[in-house]
Amino acid sequence: MKGVGNTLRLNSSDMAVLEAQEVRKDLACTIEPTTPSLGFDLRFHGGYQVTVPLKEIAGEGDLLTIVFRVTPVDRKDKDRKQDPLYFTHHVPVPKIEEEAKGQAIFNGIFDLGEGKYHVDLLMRDRAERVCSFYWDSDAALEERDKQIDLTIPPGAVQQSEFEQFKEEPPVKRAEGSPLNIKILVNFAPQNPDASTLRPSDTLALVTMLRRLSREPQFAKFSVIAFNVQEERVLYRQSSANKIDFPALGKAIREVQPGKVDLKRLLEKHGEVEFLTDLIKKEMSASDHPDALIFAGPKVMLEGSVPEDDLRPYTSDVDFPVFYMNYNLSPDAVPWRDSIGKAIRSFHGVEFSINRPRDLWYAVTDVVSRIVKSKQGRNAASVSSQ
Repeated sequence: MKGVGNTLRLNSSDMAVLEAQEVRKDLACTIEPTTPSLGFDLRFHGGYQVTVPLKEIAGEGDLLTIVFRVTPVDRKDKDRKQDPLYFTHHVPVPKIEEEAKGQAIFNGIFDLGEGKYHVDLLMRDRAERVCSFYWDSDAALEERDKQIDLTIPPGAVQQSEFEQFKEEPPVKRAEGSPLNIKILVNFAPQNPDASTLRPSDTLALVTMLRRLSREPQFAKFSVIAFNVQEERVLYRQSSANKIDFPALGKAIREVQPGKVDLKRLLEKHGEVEFLTDLIKKEMSASDHPDALIFAGPKVMLEGSVPEDDLRPYTSDVDFPVFYMNYNLSPDAVPWRDSIGKAIRSFHGVEFSINRPRDLWYAVTDVVSRIVKSKQGRNAASVSSQ
């Protein structure tokens, strides 16, 4: 909620409820706070779940209005609060029969930096019946993860971003020898049988790209987005100064998991041939990157990419190859997938990304290896001269 200048004009009765700090249930409901958790976007996500009996909101239709504020609490002085941020959440209620049974459940989320917070929340209907609740939240990194750089400052409260493919802010690049990286991303669902590509499927992949795009050492980016199941390249960007996320997002929205061309079904090893041809093409391309990075969920094909087909290309690859394998259920599919097997021919390094910390450490390691590889090649070139 935004006011005029620094002044926020809030309904006086709403403000009175928030200030009273008393749990009310004029409107019967249950409010359960969500413990802040670190997402793949390296932001803590806090929130709540509201449960309302349908008989409470039965009638010709209603509107539930939630107003809540999140206040950072100073770590040194727990009694001193900083300026709060106010939010509103409107939930339209359709016509509901008077004898309806069951419950309505809905959620709200907001983003947090590391720190302690106090949350005041109320919900009211058009009859001004109120349900209110108050709680404290602590967004804290584990001791072993303290070095992770979050994408939101400590003590910050922000509205959650639902547009994953928004434009990336400018990055000040390091001076000296620029690095050129090529990224091949398989945009596919975690569940190969899924009929839709959900935001949760793409979040980690987009976050990987953003994390790499923000590295000052990288100056040129080539991005190839593909889908093995559809056997096609969805988007291609070559040697650009930045990754065009809006254009990438437009292409990804056209993915239709579970929908396969009939002609491809007649090809016994079509997916294997597609992946083989893609690897051969990108490994032998004339752009000669400083590193090639695969990213995506596991690709479990009936056959493997033939090593004999890749062997002629291994001698020409003098840059490091990586695979960031995004796998939310490592115990369910513990074995190496088709891409993981293929990059062994190029002495590639594979990282299993199961949690947000895995992503941060993997990208940090990848950047370090690329920089060292480029320095080693430069030193070898000077020595030979």
